[in-house]
Amino acid sequence: MCGRFILKRPERVKFDRIDRSVFDGIIPRYNIAPSQNILTVVERAAQREATFLQWGLIPSWSKEPKGFINARVETIEDKPSFKESFQRRRCLIVADGFYEWERIGKISQPYFFQMKDGEPFVFAGIWDRWGDSKGSINSCAIITTTANELLAQIHTRMPVILRPESFDLWLSDQSRSADLKDLLTPFSSDLMTSHPVGYEVNDTKADDESLLRPVEPNIGVTLRLF
Repeated sequence: MCGRFILKRPERVKFDRIDRSVFDGIIPRYNIAPSQNILTVVERAAQREATFLQWGLIPSWSKEPKGFINARVETIEDKPSFKESFQRRRCLIVADGFYEWERIGKISQPYFFQMKDGEPFVFAGIWDRWGDSKGSINSCAIITTTANELLAQIHTRMPVILRPESFDLWLSDQSRSADLKDLLTPFSSDLMTSHPVGYEVNDTKADDESLLRPVEPNIGVTLRLF
């Protein structure tokens, strides 16, 4: 799964046909958690825009606003919660890195993953609009796939990371499902790096650059994710 990530420099991602002014004034985030608003790029009626969506996809038909933070590639075409969004409402989710936890029984060690060159990148996502008499919520989920060699050392899953040359195909409403599924594969581990970080990241209120500081792995503290 992907349950936390960071965003520092979205302006460095090469997006075409969007108003980049939305990037102005974005404050670096080092512990983005589910239910928070996250920076995405969507395309509607051939118009592309950067916008903020709530992390945790709420299907439009849901009776209550309970969301899914991740969507598995293996079931994305069949599961009712994700099927229509995969076909019609795909998005790009911008990040500079993400966290994952190595679990050993009840004990876990957090790790931070990023590109070797330190550059930001994009997760493949889907989105939907839910509403009731009180208002509406635009929300999204990060698609996950099997872990690459680097992630597999601590976890079985990883978020789908898209290369820039795939952005147009992913966002276009003319894309075929088979072509889209070809994009949902593990990202090359040769281009990524990771290191263990402290347990402070388990606290959703913690949000500063010190969370990225490398530490010696210490399997001896019980993880409390939320």
